[in-house]
Amino acid sequence: MNTASSAAAWRSMALMALMALLALAAAALPCAAAPAANPAGATLVVAECGDCHKVRADGSLERIGEARRTPEGWEMLIGRMTLIHKVQLTEEKRRALVKYLSDSAGLAPAETANWRYLPERRPDAVERIDEQLVADTCTRCHSYGRIALERRSEADWLRLSHFHVGQYPSIEIQSNGRDRNWWDIASKQVPPLLAKHYPLASDAWNKWQAQTWVKPSGDWRVVGHRPGWGDYEGKATIAETGADEYSITMDLRYADGRVEKASGKAALFTGFEWRASLKQGDQEVRQVFALSEDGTRLQGRWFLRDVDTLGGDLSATRSDGKAQILSVQPEYLKAGATAKIAIHGVGLAGAVDLGPGVSVVRELSRSPETVVVEAKATANAPGGKHPLRVGAASSSEAFTVYQRIDALRLAPERGMARIGGNGGTLAKQPAQFEAVGYVKRGKKELRIGVFPARWSFDNANANAKTFKDASFAGTLEANGLFVPGDAGPNPKRKFRTNNAGDLKVTATLLDGQRSLKASAPLIVTVQRWVDPPLR
Repeated sequence: MNTASSAAAWRSMALMALMALLALAAAALPCAAAPAANPAGATLVVAECGDCHKVRADGSLERIGEARRTPEGWEMLIGRMTLIHKVQLTEEKRRALVKYLSDSAGLAPAETANWRYLPERRPDAVERIDEQLVADTCTRCHSYGRIALERRSEADWLRLSHFHVGQYPSIEIQSNGRDRNWWDIASKQVPPLLAKHYPLASDAWNKWQAQTWVKPSGDWRVVGHRPGWGDYEGKATIAETGADEYSITMDLRYADGRVEKASGKAALFTGFEWRASLKQGDQEVRQVFALSEDGTRLQGRWFLRDVDTLGGDLSATRSDGKAQILSVQPEYLKAGATAKIAIHGVGLAGAVDLGPGVSVVRELSRSPETVVVEAKATANAPGGKHPLRVGAASSSEAFTVYQRIDALRLAPERGMARIGGNGGTLAKQPAQFEAVGYVKRGKKELRIGVFPARWSFDNANANAKTFKDASFAGTLEANGLFVPGDAGPNPKRKFRTNNAGDLKVTATLLDGQRSLKASAPLIVTVQRWVDPPLR
């Protein structure tokens, strides 16, 4: 991919695949959830793919029947067939193929659990690696999670190695592979390791295919956190509009008083993969959630359509479920202090107990979804996680009492922002930081929660100071949001370079009379021109 033509081809494929993926989350999909009950899907695969992929005795197609993928993975594969092999598909057929293939040859919930950061596009994710040799061979060009979100036979993993060399003949140079016998590793050592860690056949998939998939229709209680904005809670209603097609409406209330309404359309793949497109407030957002195996919880991340570095976590439980505590706002109380505490959940009824050393001064409001109290912690209240109860509902992790903040950390620990805009086709990708307080428990640290802080940034090193990166790379807002500079050459900079930079972001927090500081590196870099659904 060193040549201009290869780069252009990859850009075309990535944009095509991304546009199609976003479309399928917002449009009607004609397939049902259960693959066994969808002979039309199997017929469509044979009709559209059978010219190149031989139908085997068991009815499956060569190559196609030797792999399992996420919805994004199948979308990328179809995009590649369209680009490289000139397959012509209507949008309706494309969506139907992705739906059927995801349902009949997808990944079970247990198989995606460790890698959800990739489809959720988490900007603070730290890659998980199961096999170092695979990482050394493959992750010079793309993430490890992209590998781990596929399942193939060993023969097909080997074919993938051959495909890489055939499609990208400069790969050995591009990945700096000449320091080793790269092809011997890629063709002989890596495929067996991939087949061991990510095999085509698995008990998890067989079990998932055998059980009844639960529909997400109904009313939901929602809680979550949006970095830079804070915690929120609310309600959602999901209604089935077709076979695994849904409408969703949401009402969200933030701890700072802000209110957002959201509505849109969604599709469910593989019985648990929720993908939705919504208008939330005045912004277009995407949801990537996982429905629990019993259908009682939805969990994942939502993000802005054009700026996926900004978004929030969401956890939802059915409103008609058992009494339970879902979140506490704020999630901490300092010993010796008094504060208003909001407890959010389902079926909340009965007396409030905030644990030893913390008393309820008075109850301010109450409903089955939220109980608000004024709470006071004694000066010697036990620190750490406190058992919290509201009648029959309890939680041992939602509420923390602390004597003092022992350490401050920034989240993420390392940030990346991308320049953009300025008349270009790609939007700026900001970096959102938060200041997180911790208390020490022996050799370990216990997370207290997110604290308001004063924010600043500077050049990260002498070279950045020479090029005055801090003067050009962007601006830092009061809530820790770094907004990068404009794309394109800057005539005010040395060599007329762009607004990239190497920075250090710092948060300062007052805890009583003590001042705590924490810093994190921030790289401001160029646009991501090649941006497939799975990076």
